Amino acid sequence: MVNYVKSGDLQVAKELYDFINSEALQESQVDQKQFWAGFEKIITDLTPKNKELLAKRDELQTKINRWHRDNKEFNFDRYKEFLLEIGYLQPEPEDFRISTEGADDEIAVKAGPQLVVPVDNARYAINAANGRWGSLYDALYGTDVISDEGGAQAQGGYNPERGEKVIAFARNFLDESIPLQDGSHKEAVSYTVVQGSLVVTLRNGGQVRLKNEEKFAGYQGEADQPSAILLKNNDNYFEIQIDPSHPIGKTDPAGVKDILLESALTSIMDCEDSVAAVDAQDKVRVYRNWLGLNKGNLTATFTKGNKTLTRTLNPDRSYVSPKGRELTLPGRALMLVRNVGHLMTNNAILDANGNEVHEGIIDAVVTSLCAKHSIIGNTSYENSTKGSIYIVKPKMHGPEETAFANELFNRTEDLLGLARNTLKMGVMDEERRTSLNLKACIREVKERVVFINTGFLDRTGDEMHTSMEAGAMIRKNNMKSTVWLQSYEKSNVNNGLATGFQGRAQIGKGMWAMPDLMKDMHNQKIGHLKAGGNTAWVPSPTAATLHALHYHQVNVKEVQNNLLENISDLRDDILQIPVAENTNWSQEEIQAELDNNAQGILGYVVRWVEQGIGCSKVPDINNVALMEDRATLRISSQHVANWLHHGICTKEQVVKTMERMAKVVDEQNAGDSLYRPMAPDFEQSVAFQAAFDLVFKGYDQPNGYTEPILHSRRLEAKAKFSVKS
Repeated sequence: MVNYVKSGDLQVAKELYDFINSEALQESQVDQKQFWAGFEKIITDLTPKNKELLAKRDELQTKINRWHRDNKEFNFDRYKEFLLEIGYLQPEPEDFRISTEGADDEIAVKAGPQLVVPVDNARYAINAANGRWGSLYDALYGTDVISDEGGAQAQGGYNPERGEKVIAFARNFLDESIPLQDGSHKEAVSYTVVQGSLVVTLRNGGQVRLKNEEKFAGYQGEADQPSAILLKNNDNYFEIQIDPSHPIGKTDPAGVKDILLESALTSIMDCEDSVAAVDAQDKVRVYRNWLGLNKGNLTATFTKGNKTLTRTLNPDRSYVSPKGRELTLPGRALMLVRNVGHLMTNNAILDANGNEVHEGIIDAVVTSLCAKHSIIGNTSYENSTKGSIYIVKPKMHGPEETAFANELFNRTEDLLGLARNTLKMGVMDEERRTSLNLKACIREVKERVVFINTGFLDRTGDEMHTSMEAGAMIRKNNMKSTVWLQSYEKSNVNNGLATGFQGRAQIGKGMWAMPDLMKDMHNQKIGHLKAGGNTAWVPSPTAATLHALHYHQVNVKEVQNNLLENISDLRDDILQIPVAENTNWSQEEIQAELDNNAQGILGYVVRWVEQGIGCSKVPDINNVALMEDRATLRISSQHVANWLHHGICTKEQVVKTMERMAKVVDEQNAGDSLYRPMAPDFEQSVAFQAAFDLVFKGYDQPNGYTEPILHSRRLEAKAKFSVKS
């Protein structure tokens, strides 16, 4: 039972009410009575609009379903005309440019990795904030970027053979990013600063400088014996760290112990897809961590081996510039917070009619209140030097919903006494109606937008649900080569560049979901930069450090300048539906697809529903660890629902597959003492029933979203097992 406190006509869960009054409102320069009265007014005024927008989603989906059923002989021109007629597809607006002011350099100027992390986990959140700087030596040594060949395994203690490979890789990086006038960094025996210039002494006794001396940015220690050399390439910094007494440094002719890369320039602290927050108890944990990050006092204590460790936020980094002045660089990633979308409600607050309030409205107000502390000085560590608060808004469908979010942000700014457009918005381009009308969506927030990005999984989930009646979809792994997806990725960049994002906002690319396959990431993710993205998502600080290498290899500004000459309208290509031309798959192929989908659904759902873990490394059917969140679940459940609907498989076949895969998932989690097996009593397993619902009720889920079922089943599990967070 939730214990509620009356505030005007609202009923607020006591846990949330106390947190806001005793923690979030303290020293916020916002009066408590005015806050609650204003919060209630926002809820009262905006709830009907929110509901209307959700009703329009359902209305459009019903019309599209009916059109496909009535037009079995598909005609593209008629289809496009129909979408324009019902307002799903809107005419392109006239050209304009965004006018966002006050975005920090990490968003407006620099290009670099973006780390996404569930903010309900304090340790992960602090790690993400501290992911601004990362050890290249550690990132290489501990991952498969460095091969095991030649006795270079990473097992046991330090392996000199592997260490040599790491150092050779790092020296190549130096030669490519900060080449010398003559010779190579491999030949360096010392680094010194002479009259504001970096001087490198080589093995042959020669002394050389950098080809481009402007890349030398500063140093720590004494000029003739620096402990760190600060370099800058493509607007990104890195350090050569020198310590001849260090175990690594004493083996290096120049005393180099490591190279420290500026890695995660920005980090999204997530309240949404990677978080399992279903009630006031969960939401307070989310908000309390976000408040602690903004006040700079969040800590996390944990046990590693036999040691108890406490993690805190890193301080800024200080250097002496080439001209002898003090230079300070941020020690932490610039933090954004991802709010929940427009769909879900939460029992943390009930409105005047006793109905749950939309969670997106609650998030906007409370996360902004928490973040205000950083911009008014109630903090040990400032987040934004420009006084901005960054909120990523997901799962919006088209311009009207973007305009609604803008109105919500306006109202929140007024409530909290913030200047207009203090709240900056990141618009996630992950729904079909947004992709097709992205330019119009951007126009609705042109004074505050700082971010657009693509997301393959959610976007594909919506693609399948929207066109559910069009026919059986192609196999899931074939989606990445489709016309619609390639055009969607290009169109996102085109729209960002055409509306003036360069120098003002981020154009982002999606997540690398395989945190243990860093060699593959290192080989492939450079493609995001070559496509024009000036940021891309990574799953860990280590991945951020390795992905940061790409931003030294590719000058994103030059790529974007070239792309600006070839902007085109790709909406016709985006409208190409990924329906299979023929469905004569073998039974083995169909079963393999079902196995893959079912195992992925169950592996994620069982942790979400019964342990409240919204994001984790989940082994796939081949035991490859994937960093999974709700987006993965959406695509898999919608794919099975589509094949069921079109008779590619039978209900009995899917049930047997899920029961068999549940046993596989049970075995994969056998080492987890908190895990509750799904087999053999499937009817009593809340997690299995949740997965069952996601598939067999997938057709009827709003836009194919998983949240309604997940939230309901998680609440059931918390009650059943008396879960305490």
